[in-house]
Amino acid sequence: MSIINYQLLLKPGELILKGGNRRFFEERLIGNLKVKLRAAGDFYVSAKQSTIYVEARSEAADMELAAALCAKTFGIVNVCKAVPCEKDKDAIARTAIEFLAGAFSNIRTFKVESKRSDKRFPLSSIELSQYVGGALDDAYPNVAVDVHTPDFCVNVEVRDSLAFVHGAPIPGAGGLPVGVSGRSVCLLSGGIDSPVALYRMAKRGLKIIPVHFNAPPYTSELAKEKVVDLCRVLLPYCEKLILEVINFTHVQEEIQRNCPEELFTVISRRFMTRIAERIAIRNGAGSLITGESLGQVASQTQEAIAVTENAVKLPIMRPLIGSDKSEIVELARKIGTFDISARPYEDCCTVFTPRHPKTKPKLDPVIEAEGKLDAEALIIECLANIENIAIA
Repeated sequence: MSIINYQLLLKPGELILKGGNRRFFEERLIGNLKVKLRAAGDFYVSAKQSTIYVEARSEAADMELAAALCAKTFGIVNVCKAVPCEKDKDAIARTAIEFLAGAFSNIRTFKVESKRSDKRFPLSSIELSQYVGGALDDAYPNVAVDVHTPDFCVNVEVRDSLAFVHGAPIPGAGGLPVGVSGRSVCLLSGGIDSPVALYRMAKRGLKIIPVHFNAPPYTSELAKEKVVDLCRVLLPYCEKLILEVINFTHVQEEIQRNCPEELFTVISRRFMTRIAERIAIRNGAGSLITGESLGQVASQTQEAIAVTENAVKLPIMRPLIGSDKSEIVELARKIGTFDISARPYEDCCTVFTPRHPKTKPKLDPVIEAEGKLDAEALIIECLANIENIAIA
């Protein structure tokens, strides 16, 4: 069957619940898909009846790559590789027999499920399933019908203009289209947690600006490359990423030189959030994102989080706050960031770790310690020397 007749039916998730705002969400999703699909060729993308249609404009289009790209697009819960045909029971049966020949050579049992959004179609959903199932049973006598626990499910959809036949859908990424919830700055280290936090908030429709703090010569170039590689893995989910790298060395040296050692971590975190907030304001972002999980390390106690948050006015999103480490690792493996995060290159949060960090810091002593620093000058210095890396 020619590739030009092969289409993708994309099933949106939460978008169908958005009522009067649904069109806004749908248009953003279609825009995201059009940009992403350029890597696979020339496609026509449209929406109708709670489904998004992706059609190749030429035989040069790579439909397999297109399906993979769509599956990593937030806002899509299922990707169906479908072949259209006339809204005629015999045409539907013939299409199923031809299109699913490969699948039927590897299974023992099957069933047919039909849906009719066009209620004018002369057969009911059950009648259509029985008709197509009978034709497949005749064409493939070595494959038996099993309506309870089949190896394979044949899906038939009768829509306004055409009918479609497809097999099992590819699971999509779910969530909301990137951009519908605004922008946010994510503090991205080379560890396991913050890439997962970035992924989770992009899934909720945020356009992400990743910010990484490094501290040469205490941190190596390989540590920065590790973060760039993390961004490359996350890019298909985020539509576009420009990593902003902050040279944090002078700030950390000044904190180490002038402040009590046990307060080093919390003061460093306060400076990071202040700098991230300035970057957020520059970019029209409305929040910050961190990978904190309550109680995981000394800087992630309730008291330490409260003191850190006091340094900024923008809200701080903490999507992992109630997650166990095992849960975070499981998702990191699923999205492909775990192996990169496990590379043995330290970031600036670990190379300056105090021997006995204060786990329950009080705000007044922290502010008093920060009074020994020219905080504004240090922040301006960091902002004046940002390295921007466009992720491709």
